Amino acid sequence: MIKKNQIVKLVYDMYVSADEIGKETLLETTTGKHPLVYCHGVGMMLPAFEQALQDKDKDDDFDFRLKASQAYGEYDPEAVLTLDKELFEIDGKFDDKRVYEGAIVPMTTTDGQIVRAQVVEITNEKVTIDLNHPLAGEDLHFIGKIIDIHDGSKEEIDQLLHPQCGGCGGGKCGNGCGDDYQGGCEGNCQNGCGNCCE
Repeated sequence: MIKKNQIVKLVYDMYVSADEIGKETLLETTTGKHPLVYCHGVGMMLPAFEQALQDKDKDDDFDFRLKASQAYGEYDPEAVLTLDKELFEIDGKFDDKRVYEGAIVPMTTTDGQIVRAQVVEITNEKVTIDLNHPLAGEDLHFIGKIIDIHDGSKEEIDQLLHPQCGGCGGGKCGNGCGDDYQGGCEGNCQNGCGNCCE
């Protein structure tokens, strides 16, 4: 059964909130070739996601839903900010190669925390960014199967927690999305991006 500090490998389909006629939208899929791999109980995954899998065994199927409040929270309009364009300059020139509408860029909060923001709009003088998680406000539905569970070594856990140090945790983006402008994980980032090497 899945316990704290065990390495869990699973495949799943993730659907988002049902529309007005009750139909869910498939947003993300992992496969046996690119499964999700994480260390249970160390904060890599949403707490409610881990709770739903607690005590599952290898080869068990799962089917559960998380409300937005259990996942990435409700959408907060106040998390959309309009900033001076000069904040996105390098050597006095606006960085249009990395900062464009739809781009994900790292921003540093007043307390030094790095957060990821999506560029919503660029005007002559301003850049509007959205600090909400892309899945804020969405209910999530996971259907999948546990394909492996084993005790994780310290090295294996470190590799999952610090993927920029050379690890690939699983899924298409390897569980780590680097703290650079390139960002742009191509799916499977539920487990939280931006862990950096110490």
